[in-house]
Amino acid sequence: MFRNRRTMNSSTHAVGARGNEACHQDERNKGQGAGSHDPSIRPGPPWRGRERLWTMTGPSMFKFAGGEPAFLALAAAHHRRCLEDPVLSHPFSNPGNPQHVERLANYWAEVFGGPRRYSEAFGGHSAMLEIHARQGADEDLGERFVACFLQAADDAGLPADPDFRAALRAYMEWAVREVISYSPPDAVVKAGQPLPRWGWNGLK
Repeated sequence: MFRNRRTMNSSTHAVGARGNEACHQDERNKGQGAGSHDPSIRPGPPWRGRERLWTMTGPSMFKFAGGEPAFLALAAAHHRRCLEDPVLSHPFSNPGNPQHVERLANYWAEVFGGPRRYSEAFGGHSAMLEIHARQGADEDLGERFVACFLQAADDAGLPADPDFRAALRAYMEWAVREVISYSPPDAVVKAGQPLPRWGWNGLK
């Protein structure tokens, strides 16, 4: 249902764009060069690879995924996947917070539009970065982490909608790059950083 709604919105925009193009063809031919463009049209999601106005009027990614139960299942599945990975298993097998899975679920749920439980109870984004800072990182750690995340989405039964899955991948690739940037031993995490919010168009 939601996918059809997005398709209708995209189609409506496309029809309007073609109408505008026809109305202003003479003006473009007279005064605009080949490289000009309408500044009101912004690039669509990067995974689409073309110009598109993304008019998502349906639910947030948090609701589309299935709410808090879905993100708890995702966090649990991701933790299991990481324990099975020969590189990721070491940091994930070390004793840590016994509520790690629940906290991870709260973090991801908030990122994708859910309640602000992680920010209110666990220190927000800076606290998460501080946990992982100055730990070093294997060369392929990021790729392995993303792969486990995507496999966990299957394990947890999250929607297979291609736009939803592409947005999940885009978020995790971005998030891994940020976390790894704090892996050097002299890294400093700035306090008070707001927890990022990620939607159908990417980082908000």
